[in-house]
Amino acid sequence: MKAWAMIPARGGSKSIANKNLVAVNGTPLLDYGVRAAQASKRFERIICSTDDDGIAAHALELGIEVDRR
Repeated sequence: MKAWAMIPARGGSKSIANKNLVAVNGTPLLDYGVRAAQASKRFERIICSTDDDGIAAHALELGIEVDRR
């Protein structure tokens, strides 16, 4: 069975600016979802859907694809 993981990560937020890049316990919030998907070894593709350049760059550093919205 082939599956894809989609990780939505908006750049804008009303309460916390760039919250997907904010460190939680020393690790950016985005990393938790990406690492879980990678560790599962269940996904053929892991794709981050974002509207933010910084998030897109970080997702690429993590070794996943980026879908710009």
